[in-house]
Amino acid sequence: MLTEKQEWQQLYMLLKLADMGAYNRVAKISTDYLAKKLGISQQTASRYLIELERNSWIQRNITPDGSLIKIEEQGTRELQKLYSGLKVLIEKSYPPSVTLEGIVFTGLGEGAYYIGKDYYRVQIVEKLGFEPYPGTLNLKLSSDYDIKTRMELDTYPAIEVKGFQNEDRTFGLVKCYPATIGGEVKGALVTALRSHYDASVLEIIAPICLRKALCLKDGNKLKVEIYTQSS
Repeated sequence: MLTEKQEWQQLYMLLKLADMGAYNRVAKISTDYLAKKLGISQQTASRYLIELERNSWIQRNITPDGSLIKIEEQGTRELQKLYSGLKVLIEKSYPPSVTLEGIVFTGLGEGAYYIGKDYYRVQIVEKLGFEPYPGTLNLKLSSDYDIKTRMELDTYPAIEVKGFQNEDRTFGLVKCYPATIGGEVKGALVTALRSHYDASVLEIIAPICLRKALCLKDGNKLKVEIYTQSS
């Protein structure tokens, strides 16, 4: 079983062979020339060619002047798969996910107040698939990159939890983005149209108490992968 790194090495070699003319026709390519183009040893280049041949990605005939190489049907399919994957990524309006890092801090208690409202809670269960723990985990973003990326999130499609009105006041729309917190816990980033926090703060909800589950204290750094609704 190849590792992901080995698979990419072979795919990169295949891509370079195509660039040298071995796509849809036979090209004469010496291992010495290939090694210089790739910045690797001749021995390594030869090993890569053997692996590609063994995978039926290329056909190779060795001559005194160099190898006659042609990318086979299987190799062509691998290149087309790479092209299709890159095309989807490049042409997508939004990335499938972004990862932000922030510092845990104690908030104002707003999260518990809002999440405790039945109208919000019922929608969260229905749309996000979990019963939210009564409170949010607050993260302060520190880098310019994280803050800029967080601001861009506002333009991405989100799961919307509708607002409502009671006798006392109006509660606004809340946008939610599914997330994985600390690489372990499934939850969501919630952003209220009315909030005391700016774009430098993340408010995270989950079905469990995140501080307890991830052993978090104020000042700890935490990464959150946030998924956009781009598909």
